[in-house]
Amino acid sequence: MNRSVLIGRRSFFAFALMIVALPAAAKNAPDNARTIASAERAAPAAVATGATIVTMDANGTMHTLREGHNGFTCMPDDPHTPGPDPMCMDKNALEWVGAMMAHKAPSSGKIGFMYMLAGGTDASNTDPYASKPTSSNHWIKTGPHVMVVGADQAFYDQYPKGADPNTSTPYVMWAGTPYQHLMVPVK
Repeated sequence: MNRSVLIGRRSFFAFALMIVALPAAAKNAPDNARTIASAERAAPAAVATGATIVTMDANGTMHTLREGHNGFTCMPDDPHTPGPDPMCMDKNALEWVGAMMAHKAPSSGKIGFMYMLAGGTDASNTDPYASKPTSSNHWIKTGPHVMVVGADQAFYDQYPKGADPNTSTPYVMWAGTPYQHLMVPVK
């Protein structure tokens, strides 16, 4: 996996897939506080303060830094990616991400919601599994946004699906794949 490209979006998906996590050690409390603050930047405070916060170590092992109570799971920015990419998602979005990481079709009729209010690491707009920009995979830059996943096709048909979207307006990312989702810029 190309860390400079995939860690942001793909790590989040990997986090979601491996959500059976281990408690963090108390001796890491100062680092944990910084990590939790980073993860909380993904969503509004009203959501982030009640969310479960997870991280993944270099071996891909998940660690729960804080148990939540509102059904959202947040992950901190990955310092190895070129831009900020903390994420926070609800239970249905977490399930959707798990399906994507497993290369399985997501459950239909389970609409999920994700926040990336600090922005997102760049990604292909056409290939959910692209690891780097190529002349054919339409790499895009995203700013702060939210995502709607798992909606019916009729929902997505209301929005632009072009390979090179205007990222300052809502658009469908990964159109025509089982993982299409609505990207909604917030700034």
